[in-house]
Amino acid sequence: MHSARVYYFALMNIHDYLIAQTGKDWTALLSFWIPPLPPRFKLWLVNRLGDAFVLAENGAVLRLDVGLGTCVEVAADREHFATLLDSADNANQWLRIELVDACRRAGMNLSAHECYGFKIPPSIGGRYEVSNLVPTRLAVHYSYQAYICKQDAIYWVPPE
Repeated sequence: MHSARVYYFALMNIHDYLIAQTGKDWTALLSFWIPPLPPRFKLWLVNRLGDAFVLAENGAVLRLDVGLGTCVEVAADREHFATLLDSADNANQWLRIELVDACRRAGMNLSAHECYGFKIPPSIGGRYEVSNLVPTRLAVHYSYQAYICKQDAIYWVPPE
């Protein structure tokens, strides 16, 4: 089974899991996320859930997970990222391949200025599953998720 999964991902087109960057004001969209994003970075990739992969000034690849409100270094540079993307379950985790495919099978299609947004954000107990996602305008997604993730006190978290 594991080899079938690797074979499946080897055949996928990465652009099927990314948001096209043209025609969008990414500086404005991601401004809500500084910090945890560094003050200066170059946008590289954005998956269909709005998670951004950016290049830090030193060339390192950082992943902004807007669902959890985290920004972590995932690779030393682009080449390292490409190597890591082909190993283990990184492509599925970073690009949300299985989740995006499930959304498409459920009939959830995105317009040019949308991503799959959360009904209940993961930072307060929502899950990464189709029933918790809905096509959402990018501006709403980034501002809302940043607002939720930057709260100092959350008084309700759903039970596990």
